[in-house]
Amino acid sequence: MNSPVETIVTLSLLLIFPRLLVLSMRTLSADPCDSTAQRDRRTLRSDQITVLLNGYSESRIPLIQSISATYTASPLVSSVLVLWGNPSTPHNILTQLAHNLSISSFGAASISIVRQPSSSLNARFLPRSYIKTHAVLICDDDVEVDPRSFEFAFWIWSSNRDRLIGFFARSHDIDLSRKEWIYTVHPDKYSIILTKFMILDSDYLYKYSCEGGPGMIEMRRTVDLMRNCEDILMNFVIANETNAGPILVGAKRVRDYGDARNDHGDGDGDGDGDDNGRIGLKGEEQSMKVSEVGLSSRRKEHRKRRGECIRKFHSLLGKMPLRYSYGKVVNSVGEQGLCEKGGKLVFCDQ
Repeated sequence: MNSPVETIVTLSLLLIFPRLLVLSMRTLSADPCDSTAQRDRRTLRSDQITVLLNGYSESRIPLIQSISATYTASPLVSSVLVLWGNPSTPHNILTQLAHNLSISSFGAASISIVRQPSSSLNARFLPRSYIKTHAVLICDDDVEVDPRSFEFAFWIWSSNRDRLIGFFARSHDIDLSRKEWIYTVHPDKYSIILTKFMILDSDYLYKYSCEGGPGMIEMRRTVDLMRNCEDILMNFVIANETNAGPILVGAKRVRDYGDARNDHGDGDGDGDGDDNGRIGLKGEEQSMKVSEVGLSSRRKEHRKRRGECIRKFHSLLGKMPLRYSYGKVVNSVGEQGLCEKGGKLVFCDQ
């Protein structure tokens, strides 16, 4: 692996002058896979989490500000790293983003903008010496999660630290007629958690980026060639380690702006959010809806490409590590019966 060069814009607030922004730019040239440069795991915190928020499109900057502010307000968050993967974004745009983040974000969590060394999706999983927690949240810049659901997901991970935790699930399967692996959705089982929102142990970042030998190098190269499937590969890595499936967590409210099923959506059609942030905010600036014919076509092509990734990873690894999980973990077991209250039907325990 070539040593990446990352530019980091770090935000800090001076106590003497409240809300005064200080920008510091620094370049990291150290090999992220250098084992001597890794933080001692005994020093990592278990009571907090580091948020790695993927960013690419300048049109999504207002949404990034809103999402970042929500995470920094949580006492569970140690730091938020906005991983900027668009190498063509002007420096002044990121400087302005840093300024805006300093104004809109509250709480004790620090915020940094990390300009990725390339647009490679593999860079989302680079091990970083400035991660100070065992838990890491990988998330997209167009998925907004309510604080209560975020805290519940972290609590579930704390009891299952070797597993992959998330809100969005898909599945692998085998097409018996063609005798090949495919990417799909099942109503009753799942084996893949998407990077829209996934919590994992920071140790898996090193395993993904630095271990696995020639086969893993080729699998990461497949991610670059397809510009897709980094989430599938991380699921392969973790399932191969644990011989267990991921855990799907129920959420109270999750807003997915990048899903093509939004009224003004123009995403990939499957809601997987693999556009790397290239699609802009789904709002007034996009006036045309996605037609059902176009949506169906994109969904079919998208699943086909991700099926190709599964087949390639299976071939290179020499086995199928993905395991099915069943059911969803919810934060409470409520009454299922409906009662009439105030002329409306509601759950009886409300």
